[in-house]
Amino acid sequence: MSESRWIAVDTPTCLVEEVDGLVAQDQSTDSNQNRQGTGMTMQEMKKERLREWMEQGYLEMATLNLRLAAEFYLAETEADLVTMRQASGV
Repeated sequence: MSESRWIAVDTPTCLVEEVDGLVAQDQSTDSNQNRQGTGMTMQEMKKERLREWMEQGYLEMATLNLRLAAEFYLAETEADLVTMRQASGV
């Protein structure tokens, strides 16, 4: 296990009682349950940040993609007109 530090956390009594119940069931320790809970919370926070970062990236790219699609639509339309003129001999 990596180096650890002692911290004091103000916790509602009902939550402490829940942890005590888990400790009794799992034959674990309060510290172990708190470490696991903190680790899971950190993982969820990281997932949420990543999701927000990806959402922001998709929204930023949406503007670029829309502009590119509009430009290519105009180019395709022009190419179709040229092809139709050549096919009709104009």
